[in-house]
Amino acid sequence: MIKFANPEYLNALYLLPVLVVIFWLLYRKKNRLLENFAEKELHSVVVPLYSNIKNYLKFGVILIALVCVILAAANPQVGTKLQEVKQTGIDVFILLDVSLSMTAEDIKPNRMEKAKYQISNLIQKLRGDRIGLIIFSGRAYIQFPLTTDYSAANLFLSAVDVNSVPQPGTAIGSAVNLARESFDSLATEKVIIAITDGEDHEGDVMDAVQQAVGAGIKIYTIGLGSTGGVPIPVYNKRGSMTGFKKDNAGNTVLTKLDEATLKNIASDGRGEYFRGNNYEDYLDQIYNDLSELKKAEFGVKKVTDYEDRFYYFLIPAIILLILEIFISEKRSPLYSRLNKKLGLE
Repeated sequence: MIKFANPEYLNALYLLPVLVVIFWLLYRKKNRLLENFAEKELHSVVVPLYSNIKNYLKFGVILIALVCVILAAANPQVGTKLQEVKQTGIDVFILLDVSLSMTAEDIKPNRMEKAKYQISNLIQKLRGDRIGLIIFSGRAYIQFPLTTDYSAANLFLSAVDVNSVPQPGTAIGSAVNLARESFDSLATEKVIIAITDGEDHEGDVMDAVQQAVGAGIKIYTIGLGSTGGVPIPVYNKRGSMTGFKKDNAGNTVLTKLDEATLKNIASDGRGEYFRGNNYEDYLDQIYNDLSELKKAEFGVKKVTDYEDRFYYFLIPAIILLILEIFISEKRSPLYSRLNKKLGLE
């Protein structure tokens, strides 16, 4: 495993294009001054030994050396020791509905963004517990498996949107089954938290809940949306709203929160149902309740020792800078003889 001890120094790489632009502008200015001083045909007489190619070469060598210096300053490190670190915690799979109805804006900014925000907040508070994310619409997929790598979890969470699952629908049962199958055999407390508007389009969700309970899993549900029904906004590729989703008859489709289904899932799943809103973070409240559960010990593979490798870049940088000193801007005799032979001088 490779990491940088000082990754903030890598921001200096953004300055390199600026240096290239400055070099190009200075080069053009120098050529204009030379053209103003003498006709182009007289350049070989006025500056007979000047070489454009070597000028580019010297700048290229300096640029590469600067890249090496920046990378050396960032101090790349290589993991040299991998060992199993014992941790204690519980296992939590979050099931996130990514169907089109989750873009409804009865919860601000919309149902899905509110859910993602709360999941991100939860991830930042985790200490030792393993968390996984399953996204579902017409089908269910694992966005990331159970992990204690919370930074990676947040990264994968940020990539989730309504296009993450191509099949339309809301297959809660499939998501519950996938979570049950994805828990490992470790003797940890296992919990599923489903965040959805509850409009199940499969009808087999209660069978999936019973199987999960039989495997010792608790299921909590958070319902997002309005029971009265709200339209589903439609956006173009530029992100501008163009109207609302309509059915084949041209009527505006309304999406309603199915609280009855979510309450039944939580009741049969030995958990609890919460109705989401714009103000309270029920996911955080659920996790506070779960923190009272018995923590089990499990092992996680972690890199525990790193060795510096900055000299892999520092040594080439020094060599290149020394080499640049010995590169003259004058034409080499071989270059001049070759031009004469080709009739270019």
